[in-house]
Amino acid sequence: MPNDPRHLTKSRFKLALECPAKLYYTNKQEYVNKKLNDTFLQALAEGGFQVGELAKLYYPNGQNAEAPDHEECLRITNELLQQENIVIFEAAFRFENLYIRADIVIKEGNTLHLIEVKSKSYDPDTDSITTSKGSISSKWKSYIYDIAFQKYVATKSFPQFNVTAFLCLVDKSKNASIDGLNQMFLLSKSDGRTRVIVRKTENAADLGQKILIELNVDDIVNSILTSKILPDNFYDSFDNRIASYSKHYFNDTKMDAAITGQCKTCEFSATSNDIASGHKSGLHECLTTIAKFQEADFERPLLWDIWYFRKTNEFIQSGRYFMDQISAQDLESRSTKKQVPAGLSRVDRQALQLEKAVSGDHQQFIDTNGLRTEMDKWTFPLHFIDFETTAVAIPFNSGRRPYEPIAFQFSHHQVNKDGTIEHAGEWINTQAGIFPNFEFIRNLKSQLEKDEGTILRYGPYENSILNSIYTQLQNSTEKDKDILMEWIKTVTQSKADSAESWQGNRNMVDLLDLVKRYYYHPSTKGSNSLKDILPAVLNESNYLKEKYAQPIYGQTIGSLNYKKHSWIKLDEEGQVINPYALLPRIIDGYNNDTLDTIAVDDEGEISDGGAAMIAYAKMQFTEMTDKEREMISKALLRYCELDTFAMVMIWEAWTHWCK
Repeated sequence: MPNDPRHLTKSRFKLALECPAKLYYTNKQEYVNKKLNDTFLQALAEGGFQVGELAKLYYPNGQNAEAPDHEECLRITNELLQQENIVIFEAAFRFENLYIRADIVIKEGNTLHLIEVKSKSYDPDTDSITTSKGSISSKWKSYIYDIAFQKYVATKSFPQFNVTAFLCLVDKSKNASIDGLNQMFLLSKSDGRTRVIVRKTENAADLGQKILIELNVDDIVNSILTSKILPDNFYDSFDNRIASYSKHYFNDTKMDAAITGQCKTCEFSATSNDIASGHKSGLHECLTTIAKFQEADFERPLLWDIWYFRKTNEFIQSGRYFMDQISAQDLESRSTKKQVPAGLSRVDRQALQLEKAVSGDHQQFIDTNGLRTEMDKWTFPLHFIDFETTAVAIPFNSGRRPYEPIAFQFSHHQVNKDGTIEHAGEWINTQAGIFPNFEFIRNLKSQLEKDEGTILRYGPYENSILNSIYTQLQNSTEKDKDILMEWIKTVTQSKADSAESWQGNRNMVDLLDLVKRYYYHPSTKGSNSLKDILPAVLNESNYLKEKYAQPIYGQTIGSLNYKKHSWIKLDEEGQVINPYALLPRIIDGYNNDTLDTIAVDDEGEISDGGAAMIAYAKMQFTEMTDKEREMISKALLRYCELDTFAMVMIWEAWTHWCK
């Protein structure tokens, strides 16, 4: 073995389970990797570091085995394991070229309890690791396979010990019983390493009620170790699969992988510009060697780009990768087609996308009659709103639960009946360690209650957040909670699982829903994201291009954050540059789009507004100067203002086209 062996670690094992080919591409400079491997930003986005440190505080006598290199970690671990009973943090285990660091190990005689700490939430009253049929729930598979790999390595390293597996998760059923628990853990980055600065406590009682829960998953893990239930179609045994991953990674050879719809989001996918500059594309190599793509095939519209298409994998398995290999009849769902009030159904929209992509039709589709009918129902002044939110694992205040939605910012544009536009209001919380939701709703109410104008949002999220704040108020002692709750009901509709049922007389209109039913542009490739719809609309609308090429925003159009700003900038080909690409960076050194991809919600999905969420987390969980805080705040305000103004510009274009 070389002096610096290529260890198969927890993270690399997880990567291999996603796709074994990724083991070959990872950590190679020549391959493009769109995933930002920045532990500091990951910690801000997911809260894992802080949860890990909180878990350690529940074991005040634990010993740390952390050291600068693998060999020293192993030496310290082996030395500590000589004790009869001990708690070890970051214990190291190695078997052949498999190497793991266990978050917490509790040794009791000849038993080792491996505890993997995750910032994933778990409600013991409603959640289950397994399905009703006894199989592992899909959202828990990656966590279970992670701890199974750890048990495998630890058992092989110390066969004389009985090893049991646990997951330590965030208990959503528990309330924090002290203020400031969240602020006990600050993040710091120095010498390229992420560290958590922990405020010392006298004893575990200082932490209040325990908000983490330890689940014994040993039976589930044993079922993996002794059977063939890996998460793909190879049906290897667990030890054979590990041996295969280990061998290929150690020898730096590529494993075969199956092409699926998930390949669309492969982080090792390069653009034509990347390839022209000398970089390699892992996805291109897989498609060439496995799916036998020719060079011209990379220009053909791919099946996995069809919006919300549930049969992608079915067709890929039969060797059909391209839109020109299927027909509109192939899109029809097996179930009864969902009825929509008017406009395009899901299948209609897919068929439209398919037709335009295959025929090379680059013209937009707009149902002016349908849009006109919808917009004629609206009452002026129109109010366009957007929220920025987060959900933190460790609550800020006593009485709050883990992962409760936190609304820290909104923007509000108003369009009057005479067509005048203004950035009518905004609100942001930059103070660390407070629960801002009730001040948020008071400020939102004060701005929107002045008239009966129609309120517009983009997507269901604003309605969901206001429903959550309604519940939080219901359980609070706020003096004005009844007034605030009644107002929330006027501008929202209840969620399907709500104990109450309502639909407000000013129930917000969802602009995204109108996009889905009445508007499509081929340049979006099926995306309905505001960040993709806006440039499509701007490039189609000569009216908007002419109007906003002038520096009128922040002059004749009122703005709270811009002065004499022009939104229209053209690239070398005469296309409008996406205004989002021209925004200042919210966090210095990182592209806003990149930050959006690193932020995930509690279910592991990429979050809208991820850059804003990470910026807010940085203001909450790091030490910074007042100047740094002010710079981030200003960037957040400009970012959120564009979200609501983007909605205004889409409305303007539609109104102009519908005349």
